[in-house]
Order: sequence, then structure tokens, then C-alpha cells
Amino acid sequence: MKIGAKILTGITFLSVAVSSLFASEINVYSHRHYDTDKILLKKFEQKTGIKVNVVTAKAEELVSKLAIEGANTPADILITADIGNLYEAKERGLLQPIESKILEANIPTHLRDSSKEWFGLTKRARVFVYNPQTVNPKDLSDYINLANPKFKGKIVTRTSASAYNKSLLASIIANHGEVKAQNFVNGLVSNLARNPKGNDRDQITAVAAGDGDIAIVNTYYLGIMLGSKVARDVDTAQSVKIFFPDQKGKGTHINISGAGVTKYAKNKANAIQLIEFLSSIEAQQMFAEANYEYPVNPKVKPAGIVASWGSFKEDKLSLNEVGKYNKKAVSLATKGNWK
Repeated sequence: MKIGAKILTGITFLSVAVSSLFASEINVYSHRHYDTDKILLKKFEQKTGIKVNVVTAKAEELVSKLAIEGANTPADILITADIGNLYEAKERGLLQPIESKILEANIPTHLRDSSKEWFGLTKRARVFVYNPQTVNPKDLSDYINLANPKFKGKIVTRTSASAYNKSLLASIIANHGEVKAQNFVNGLVSNLARNPKGNDRDQITAVAAGDGDIAIVNTYYLGIMLGSKVARDVDTAQSVKIFFPDQKGKGTHINISGAGVTKYAKNKANAIQLIEFLSSIEAQQMFAEANYEYPVNPKVKPAGIVASWGSFKEDKLSLNEVGKYNKKAVSLATKGNWK
């Protein structure tokens, strides 16, 4: 067992004495940084006796690291948020297909790679939050409708460089074609209340403060604010309302956190076992209850704050299609001056 390893931000390797207590190990490169994940990995260790070593960093850094390391990488699994990052890792030949009846049973087809190289683990819906004092929800419908001039000066959002916005735009291209997607970008930019900036929490705060009336955000961020121990965050989130777009059409766009076994995994069987565990009812319930995410396993229901928003129609477009159009999304956003 190789104990030495180059250290990235957030790397966690236990000492030789502790590691030697485990019969085998898995090395994980992860973009996720949540307490829930740490608890789940510890549960997996206790159940299996397999030691889980984790390196955390930004998705782009981890993908680049895998590419640079090549066959010498210690990583067995890549876990990251956003379909664009998973698709890029696959396109760069950094993942490998795996066979697992468990994963096929636990994860719906549109949330896993058709070539079996990556698998969704959690879902987040890209929705609108709006100021109920200034916006009638009857005026809201689908994403493309945000290009309507009636919303001029009302919309706030992150930059087009955001992975979540790239994937949203890619889904619009896949569902409606490039012409409608470009018209959406052009109209959205014309309707912005301010230049794109900040993260999704900042967009929610902007709507609450009156700096905009409608924001495009992931449900996860609204859940975090509603469940915060900081009273100001809760007050801010409670002052806005949530709207699930396109309920009469394709459905609300879904993005994922997901995992894949790396091409040069030294502990492939262990890696598959861990991903299977993360798709299990036990793990999916923890994701749902503690992390404001939607479970991918259809046997598990949303929980707490997320459940309180009610059910909705989700877009069942294969996320392979979303990944395929990510680069085109960047091109259309640039052409439309979505900063």
C-alpha cells in the first residue's frame, strides 16, 4: 500500500499506523465538501473495512490532475458536481465503463452515462425564486419565457461561466435548438437587472433586497439558507417564493453530483462498491435529509425543507445530451454577451 502522496488542498490521509488497520483502500478525488459525505464515507469504512482516502479540490483542478497523472494517478473515483464536469472527464478519457446491476437498478437512465462511465448520486433542480410582492407567479412559465420584454430589468443570475448556467443553456439547446436558445440568451441579457455576479445565494439575496425580482438558482442553495442557523439567512430565504419552470412542457432542468471510476483505478472493485453504497437507500436518505438535495434513487423521497416545496415534473432529457452541448452553450452565451 502506498501511503505517501502529493498533498492538494483538503487532502486527508491517515498515518501508516491507522491505515494498516484496513485490509484495502480506495482513493477518491472529490469536489464535494459536505459533512454528510464525510459521515457516509465513514459508514462505508465501518461496513466494509475498506479505507477511504479523500482529496478535495475544485472540479477543474481534479480533472486536470487526473489528466496530468495519467496511469500514475492514485485516484480510483472522481466525484464532482455538475454534468459538464463529468462529461468532460469522460471525453478526456479519464473514466472507464463499469458493470453494476445495483447502479442500474438504483439510478434512472437519464441520470447515468449511456456508456456506464459516470452515475448521478444527487439531484438539484434549477428553478426561479421571485419576489411575491412584485411578481405574479401566473406570469412565469418556462426558461425561454424569461426572454420576454415584460421582464426587462427584473432578472438576476450568475455569469454564463457558471457550470450550472452552462448546463441549463445546454439543456435548452438540446430541447429547443440553437435558434431558440440564442433568442433566450439575447432576451435574458436584455432583461437583466444588473451585470451577472456572485453565486446562487447572492441572487436570492438580491431578490430579497429588491435589486431584482426573479433569480435563476439551484434548489440546494435556497434549502441551505432556509435551514441556516443565521437568522438573517432564514429571513432572506423566507421572503422569496420558489417556482418550478416548464411544468407544462419538458419539465424543470435537473443537474447532478455524480461519480465515475477512473481509467487507471488500482482498486476498481472497491470503487464500484463505494458508488453502489452511495446510491443505496441508506445513503440517499442521508443526502436528502441532511444536504437539501434530491435523491436520485426513486425509492427515496425528498425530505424536510425540500419536500415542503412539493412534487414537480423534472426534465427527463438524458444528461449525456446536456454534456454534449456544453461547449455550444459557451459559444451562444458569448455571442449573446451573457457575461
